[in-house]
Amino acid sequence: MPGIVMVVIFAVLVFVTIGMGVRLVPQGSKWVVQRLGKYHKTLAPGLNIIIPYIDTVAYKVTTKDQVLDIQSQEVITRDNAVLLANAIAFINVISPEKAVYGVESYHLAIQNLVQTSLRSIIGEMTLDDALSSRDMIKAKLKTAISDDISDWGITMKTVEIQDIKPSGTMQKAMEEQAAAERERRATVTRAGGEKEAAILEAEGRYEASKRDARAQIVLAEASQAAITKVTEAITDQELPAMYLLGEKYIHAIQEMGTSENAKTLLLPADIQATVRGLLGTIK
Repeated sequence: MPGIVMVVIFAVLVFVTIGMGVRLVPQGSKWVVQRLGKYHKTLAPGLNIIIPYIDTVAYKVTTKDQVLDIQSQEVITRDNAVLLANAIAFINVISPEKAVYGVESYHLAIQNLVQTSLRSIIGEMTLDDALSSRDMIKAKLKTAISDDISDWGITMKTVEIQDIKPSGTMQKAMEEQAAAERERRATVTRAGGEKEAAILEAEGRYEASKRDARAQIVLAEASQAAITKVTEAITDQELPAMYLLGEKYIHAIQEMGTSENAKTLLLPADIQATVRGLLGTIK
């Protein structure tokens, strides 16, 4: 019985030792092996043999592209505007041994590095430039981060600006500014319309005055010609002239009497003498 137990124990130890020495690394991963606490080698995907009890797998690192979500943060622009900005970074580990030995936690380090670089880049820009220059921010951010993380054996595939917008108070101020600008433009438009209308009205009055003056001149010339003809016709005869004037006079009084706005009727004080004079002269 003791012999059988020893054989079983020996067989178990053999299988455990073989299991510890044979490593199957899956595709998309690399394993970092330490020998007696010191970096020894990196295992590639597939079947790998290590020395049991001496070599140990210290880190398992994925070689796939990794996505890092950069949390939203407040950023102050050059003109003291407060913006909220966040990003997303895509990285790939090229040298796992540098990534695990070069920095304590490369995920946290890269996230902080992106946040710091993003604040620095936007801090050198104005509000309008920051809101309209995402591609330029992206390019500067990728360049700044790539140089720093290359020492860790990590490549920055790309970095995207997810969102960049004014803070709540800043957005309210911008809306008030936009409303004031729209009101100013409306006021200028109304003033321009009123000015144009006043100019057109004045031009209309000026044109009407010119036409009235021309009409009065024409009427005056017509009256002058009529008077000249009448004078030439009656020569020294007083009766026709008196008859015409009396007819005009009576016609004017009739029009005043038939007017809707007439309140009184005007009659000449010497109408009887005038009529008798006319009748006596006719006789």
